[in-house]
Amino acid sequence: MSDAAVTIERLRRIGWRGDQLPAAGLRLARVVAQHRAGYELHDGETLFGAQPDGRFLKRGIDPAERPVVGDFVEVESGTPPHIVTVAPRRSVLSRAAAGERYERQLIATNIDYVLVLTGLDGDFNPARIERYLSLTEDSGAQPVVLLGKLDTRDDTEEQIAALRERLPNGTPIHPLNSKDPASVALLAQYLQPGDSAVLVGSSGAGKSTLTNTLLGTARMATAEVRSHDSRGRHTTTHRALLQLPSGGCLIDTPGMRELKLTGEENLDLFADIELLAEQCRFADCGHGSEPGCAVQVALDTGELTPGRWRNYLKLHDEREEQAATLEARLRRQRGGRPIERPHGHRGQRERD
Repeated sequence: MSDAAVTIERLRRIGWRGDQLPAAGLRLARVVAQHRAGYELHDGETLFGAQPDGRFLKRGIDPAERPVVGDFVEVESGTPPHIVTVAPRRSVLSRAAAGERYERQLIATNIDYVLVLTGLDGDFNPARIERYLSLTEDSGAQPVVLLGKLDTRDDTEEQIAALRERLPNGTPIHPLNSKDPASVALLAQYLQPGDSAVLVGSSGAGKSTLTNTLLGTARMATAEVRSHDSRGRHTTTHRALLQLPSGGCLIDTPGMRELKLTGEENLDLFADIELLAEQCRFADCGHGSEPGCAVQVALDTGELTPGRWRNYLKLHDEREEQAATLEARLRRQRGGRPIERPHGHRGQRERD
């Protein structure tokens, strides 16, 4: 086997899907962590530190162009080595960053699965799960819903059944005990050699506990959650890519308190509601007291639950507002004037 084939085979272990290697003098590696002092990289055999090339530090550069956890990068030798190029990404999970200024924040790249973990305790929130799945749309990765803390309530089956009714058919939903290796073993199908997954969820959901079980060692710090709201402290302080005994790679993330849409989501999660709206008698139906409103009929008959309808309106409005903000920003960058876009069903949302 040639040296190039050996190198590619080594990179396959950490998720590389390409067949080409960088030009002579450059080394291919994957970003496994980012710190203020620089990056940690892994080439499938060795963990080493590196600094970003100066162009990544220029003021005004789109943050999405900088290396993030999960990226494959070309590295130039030196003391220290320098990241000079980010390889094309096959999948990207992102959100809009917190704050008034529109900015996209990349959570992880080059992933196959997004593992959405929520506890069946006070952390359980179907609307939040729908938000996570909306962010996952068009990321290039498959969402998988994990429900932990099975021992915290007696109506587990009812909660899971209600959640299945809200999510698209075929969405994997797995109840599990994050502390029990036998229970967690079902995740092996998503963490085979060469697979990459990112684990997301709120603080206290049990991400670090699950990660430790998958690793087979207590590597990640954990903490007790507050009894009154089932929230925890941020025991994970930065994103990190971990190699698992199963051969897969897992990106663990800090708990995310704010999950803002980017404005580019399709909200396919609510395709059934969009279809209902198309069946209304009037094309401009506000889905309130208008005659022939298919949405109101579905609400009256129980085909559509009020909670899911409210969450759709909330996400729809947010998506439209974020899309308008993004479009205005792009127009300013091109020297044009920002334009107004409709903000969806805001009045109806307030009424409901």
